[in-house]
Amino acid sequence: MTHPLLTLNDPGVVTTQHWQRLADGRVQCDVCPRACRLREGQRGLCFVRARVADQVVMTSYGRSYGFCIDPIEKKPLYHFYPGSAILSFGTAGCNLACKFCQNWHMSRSRALDGQMVVATPERLIEAARRLGCRSLAYTYNDPVVFMEYALDVAQAGHAHGLHSVAVTAGYMQEAAREAFYRHMDAANVDLKAFSDRFYRRLCGGFLQPVLETLLYIRQKTNVWLEITTLLIPEENDSDAELEALTQWIVEHLGPETPLHFSAFHPTYRLQGRPQTPAATLMRARRIGRKNGLHHVYTGNLRDPEGGSTYCSRCHRPLVARDGYALLGWGLNERGGCAGCGTACAGRFAAVPGDWGARCVPIRV
Repeated sequence: MTHPLLTLNDPGVVTTQHWQRLADGRVQCDVCPRACRLREGQRGLCFVRARVADQVVMTSYGRSYGFCIDPIEKKPLYHFYPGSAILSFGTAGCNLACKFCQNWHMSRSRALDGQMVVATPERLIEAARRLGCRSLAYTYNDPVVFMEYALDVAQAGHAHGLHSVAVTAGYMQEAAREAFYRHMDAANVDLKAFSDRFYRRLCGGFLQPVLETLLYIRQKTNVWLEITTLLIPEENDSDAELEALTQWIVEHLGPETPLHFSAFHPTYRLQGRPQTPAATLMRARRIGRKNGLHHVYTGNLRDPEGGSTYCSRCHRPLVARDGYALLGWGLNERGGCAGCGTACAGRFAAVPGDWGARCVPIRV
């Protein structure tokens, strides 16, 4: 699709770094493994990165929506300052094409104005501080495609003591990955399945780049990492796949890596599929724990046991939850078990946050 009227003078258009010129006259975007090759006026699959004036630009800088103050647990992050509030926002566009996207009206949007608000980094930081947030979340669509905007917000936030959280599919190339995670404090990476077949058929991508992102975060950064896998009946919920996925996490990322199994609800292009039974999530949790993962959670259903954090040694409840609400706190001031003293992996304050389960839409 070409957009001949798009210029560097358009609001929201900024120049980018991760691209190269090709011998055939096209330019190649090197942010994600798609490596979209563009002629003048063309956009990549993500829609928000385009070729303008013989270079790759991002067209959604500051064009945001979905502003909401959420509990950090909604991201989901259960080991990153539990109970705290986080300002969430996103833009249009995504570099995957998941047929089960829960935010498809945003991620697949082809209208960059509409309900969007012009939100500078400074406006977002002011709103986060005024409303008592500890962190900012780049979410709803994938921050990979608006990384220049996200990084400016992250750096402005750090100057005021605010953390940055990426909610992402982890579908990136190496150089862009390094630049992005240099400024993130935590990430929840959506490991959508453990097979290339699933990624090709239902997401239009490949598994390996996601695994490389997970390995990079764990081995090369101090970013706090949690993983989410949405279980879709008869697609990625077999015992064999769950065994392989959880064994890989234990071996390559470590047994302390929190893993969230969440329930699928029919949406977008999979509206005819059944929703995930609670028994499937509980089975997945059992498999993960059997294979050595210390913190396996169930999401998108009422399951206080599967939503709570337990000591890996004495099994005392450390953070009792019912949905997004914190009901009990069993951590000492050092982030260890108040009973036996065993450290719990994560980032914890001396006392939990008190935001609760509220999700409050805001204006910035």
